[in-house]
Amino acid sequence: MPGENLSRDEARERAALLSVDGYEVSLDVRSATGDAQGEGPRTFRSVTTIRFRCNEPGASSFADLIAPSVTAVSLNGRDLDPSEVFDGSRIALEDLAADNELVVDAQCAYSRTGEGMHRFVDPEDGEVYLYTQYEPADSRRVFANFEQPDLKAPFRFEVRAPEEWTVWSNGAGERVDGVWRFAETKPISTYITCVVAGPYHYVTDSYERVSEDGTRLEIPLGALCRKGLAPHFDADDVFLITKQGLDFFHDHFDFPYPFGKYDQAFVPEYNLGAMENPGMVTFREEYIFRGKVTRASYEGRANTILHEMAHMWFGDLVTMEWWDDLWLKESFADFMGAFANVGATRFKDAWITFANRRKAWAYRADQLPSTHPITADIRDLEDAKLNFDGITYAKGASALKQLVAYVGQDAFLEGARRYFKRHAYGNTRLGDLLSVLEETSGRDMAAWSRSWLQTAGVNALTPQVLLDGAGTVDELAVVQEAAESHPELRPHRVAVGLYRRTAEGALERYARAEVDVEGPRTVVAELAGAEAPELVLVNDDDLTYCKTRFDDTSLATLREHLGALTDPLARALCWSALWNMTRDALLPARDFAELVLRFAGRESEIGVLQMLHAWTGSALVHYAAPDWRETGGRLLAEGALRELRDAAPGSEQQLAWARFFASVASGEADLALLRGLLEGTEKIDGLDVDQELRWVFLAPLASHGAADEGDLAAELVRDDTASGKRHQVRCLASRPSDVVKAQAWAQVVESDKLSNALVEATIAGFAQPSQRELLAPYTEKYFAAIERLWAERSIQIGMDVVRGLFPSLRDSRETLDATDAWLSAHRDAAPALRRLVLEARDDLARALRAQACDGAAAGR
Repeated sequence: MPGENLSRDEARERAALLSVDGYEVSLDVRSATGDAQGEGPRTFRSVTTIRFRCNEPGASSFADLIAPSVTAVSLNGRDLDPSEVFDGSRIALEDLAADNELVVDAQCAYSRTGEGMHRFVDPEDGEVYLYTQYEPADSRRVFANFEQPDLKAPFRFEVRAPEEWTVWSNGAGERVDGVWRFAETKPISTYITCVVAGPYHYVTDSYERVSEDGTRLEIPLGALCRKGLAPHFDADDVFLITKQGLDFFHDHFDFPYPFGKYDQAFVPEYNLGAMENPGMVTFREEYIFRGKVTRASYEGRANTILHEMAHMWFGDLVTMEWWDDLWLKESFADFMGAFANVGATRFKDAWITFANRRKAWAYRADQLPSTHPITADIRDLEDAKLNFDGITYAKGASALKQLVAYVGQDAFLEGARRYFKRHAYGNTRLGDLLSVLEETSGRDMAAWSRSWLQTAGVNALTPQVLLDGAGTVDELAVVQEAAESHPELRPHRVAVGLYRRTAEGALERYARAEVDVEGPRTVVAELAGAEAPELVLVNDDDLTYCKTRFDDTSLATLREHLGALTDPLARALCWSALWNMTRDALLPARDFAELVLRFAGRESEIGVLQMLHAWTGSALVHYAAPDWRETGGRLLAEGALRELRDAAPGSEQQLAWARFFASVASGEADLALLRGLLEGTEKIDGLDVDQELRWVFLAPLASHGAADEGDLAAELVRDDTASGKRHQVRCLASRPSDVVKAQAWAQVVESDKLSNALVEATIAGFAQPSQRELLAPYTEKYFAAIERLWAERSIQIGMDVVRGLFPSLRDSRETLDATDAWLSAHRDAAPALRRLVLEARDDLARALRAQACDGAAAGR
């Protein structure tokens, strides 16, 4: 509908006209259980009262609502005809008074896509669970409102639900006369309101703190999940991280947690990692681990808990005015997640994970044709939805990490404290933050902002080493380069580390200098006269955001001695740099795979090891020359199996290598081993093949035709749960059959019956690297379908399908030409849709360049 895509100009015009005093929202979700209500979507009653002011009496505006039907609308006691004022996404409001009261009685639809009021039926026990998810603009699917972040207001919710259910919202609630009523919230934006309802398993705790002046703060804590996950729910660890985070942020922010209680709900079929609804944070339930996982998974969960907690201040207490400044909350939360993990929890190596995993996300996003400054130009809500990306999160966090080095941690945190106190419960722009940082640091923030926040692209830094006749450093310089498309050369505060091998063979740093890199070439005077290095690591200690390159000597050293690097962060940075070189067609994919086979077995950081496994799988699938893929797959499977057998029994390294082995297994002997491990006829000492690992082993069996529909049905009987169903759907779609592919395509593209989670699972199974020829007919079908699909489906499902079904495995010039032809013929397609196709095209072109690089290495 044309009115669904609210523009920035419309939002600014409405914000200049209106201010909102409060909402009263009454929902009746008793219809969530029982039989469907006949034809059409299953709906619930939503009655909303909005009290608001208009500074130009007599003016016109509109409220937002996406609903199948509206029963009644009244404005200032005057009944309006819904058929005349409601067009499916907006309610026209004319002749406004200075003070207004709008009442809207609507039938809103339950969601199967994770947007709005999502309804989930647990296949294990038939129980129904509800939760809401709104960002950036889906609260209008649940109640009428002014759907933009700068029209904040207090909210009062009441909910009628089945008798046996519990209901939660942002404020504390109680059931009175069969109705759940919730305390009024502080002024907050519509997109962070929340309702969770159903027979959830609920655990409670509390957090207490006494400040220096004797003030006592007590925060009730809660954690909930589906009943079927209760046996796996380690709520004690969730509460531990929560309390550590609350201590950390209170110590550093000097602003008490402002939203009363702190509940955390782990919910099914969730599209995101988590959402910062104040007082009622929601997480994807995959953070409850059904089987054995590595320490990296627990660290990732802790990071997400702390990320969302940071949002209580950055995003909820102080909110961006419009989505242009989304970074004001997401970059800060991403930075604070790692900062608090290191400072408050057992995960002291979280900056290594940040350098290795989060920044890889940013580097990819920042080299796409859709790259944008951290402070982006967000024209409308579709733009906003697509900008929850690696630039807004991880590049922004990287820029903040450098900002801390630039202004000092104390000045940075004092700036944050002033920012909260000055703008509490309000909305801000970039300049509001920069002004307080200038106050606290004495630095010119405008120049820093222009270079880091208002330009796009990633710089590459390469060392140049000149030795004198005595074999010592005569001159060491850092050369900075930028892409032609984004030529900005930024100021970088970097550490340059020099490494040599010791007598025992360890590769260790013996000299380090910090320097401000400016322009195309910067001399590091402090390192002149140092012994000749075997390895020069630019951006040692990961102070800046850049692609690190190596001189010839350093690269040769890494080829032979990468595993001898004793510092885990330096090692992670070298791996990251080598991966970027592989993606940039500067290092053949087979060389990267060889490095992993030689040195990954010695990697002590489990998160780095798992990232290496993911990168190596991508290298084989996308960046290896086609005629080397079979050989490469065999070598990786042999190496993974060797490391699996050599790993300490029961260790997390053993588990990681088992998962990687399954991901590259394709030969008859490898598949037979996986089958034997499933059936118990094969054993590997210490390897516990739990239910999650069983599905991991079944996936390659299904995709290579070694497990049929009966095998997968039998496994579902063993694991008749929501998780088991997702695994089974993925495996079913992965089978090597024309009929299977046609069925999977029809279920996703021609029908909207599947929930968001099962759409995701079907897409994941559909495209298998071993089935490139089977996928040949779907290139043409893809381009014929995507514009219609984008118009008919929700934006979340549209994004999933357009990204997930792009024919990336048909990696040829013909596919690139077909993509270009579609882009040329559809210049007027929705900008968000074109952006997704352009990004996929760029990934494909990058893959073809890398394949050419790898193919050229074959004759060495």
